[in-house]
Amino acid sequence: MLALVIDRPGPAGELHLAEVDAPIAVFDELLVRVVAAGVNPIDAKTRAGGGVTPAIPAYPAVLGLDFSGVVVTAPYAAFPLQPGDEVYGIARMPRTPGSYAELLTVSSLNVTRKPVRLSHLEAAAVPVAALTAWGMVVDLAAAAPGQRMLIHAGSGGVGHFAVQFAKAFGAHVTATGSTRNLDFLRTLGADEVIDYTQTRFDDVLSGLDAVIDLVGNVHDNTGTRSLGVLRPGGILVNAPTGSWPTMAAEAAAAGIRATGFKVAPSGRTLDFITELIDDGAVRVHVDRVFPLGEGAAAHRLIEEGHTRGKIVLQVTDAPGGAGAAAAGADNVTASSGSDSGNSGSGNSGSGNSGSDNSSGSDNSSGRLA
Repeated sequence: MLALVIDRPGPAGELHLAEVDAPIAVFDELLVRVVAAGVNPIDAKTRAGGGVTPAIPAYPAVLGLDFSGVVVTAPYAAFPLQPGDEVYGIARMPRTPGSYAELLTVSSLNVTRKPVRLSHLEAAAVPVAALTAWGMVVDLAAAAPGQRMLIHAGSGGVGHFAVQFAKAFGAHVTATGSTRNLDFLRTLGADEVIDYTQTRFDDVLSGLDAVIDLVGNVHDNTGTRSLGVLRPGGILVNAPTGSWPTMAAEAAAAGIRATGFKVAPSGRTLDFITELIDDGAVRVHVDRVFPLGEGAAAHRLIEEGHTRGKIVLQVTDAPGGAGAAAAGADNVTASSGSDSGNSGSGNSGSGNSGSDNSSGSDNSSGRLA
């Protein structure tokens, strides 16, 4: 099968197409033909030698976590998902080859039916980012009516889901973003927006119940400053786990409940998210679609940290033959290496563990793949 691989850790140019052996499904696994694969910062970190590099068993290695595709084989005849069903989920890379390939195997616990409202290109943008947002907003921060919540980088991949989940559960949401993303944040439902290029959030906020921190102390001290806007007993949930140790002592001293978060695959939680998407309560936006062979350009773009929207790789044609060329829909832009650097959004801190910052917009205006 055709796959996008690396022969060793290194810069984006290490990514190249190669023929590799097709995976074999065992035990509870499904074999899935991948139509689209989401690109996440953890992919770029791993490619560069960080991330989960120490766990890669051998090279060449196939990266990628997010996928949307079609079931080829199911683990048994009575399994709810059968050949031909459209599914999405999270690959088990590095234990098995990832989603940057025509075929992958996936645990039955890490996959579920693709939302009916979404194309494969849109669905591939969901799993890692949405599961991260759900874990932070719903499971840990316990979003509820009347809760006052700040979400940093609200127009990002995790952020745009976080804003929408928080609103779905009744919270009052303030979101930070760059100047050009403020209107977009409002369309997601944010009650208040702060242009971080013009205003320090800690100058205008105080007494909040929760902070969803998708920036941390990776580029500056946003994470530590966020502690100061919480009420005593408030909670800060931080996704850039590498920055967590830099603020742990301050959180304890301030009486703040604070924790890092790292996403775990869950087909069951994806079922809840699928329901919200198909009900129209949550929207997905894809900023750039690259052919599989231009994965290096996709990685360079995500490493810039300024995408407004998720980056997706077109791996194979969708059922019916629709492909990335149909990217005239309002919420998706097809791309190639020649124009990959044109999507600056100013979402500070896109290096979330297992996730990336992308943004959402109405996906009702056309399907892509």
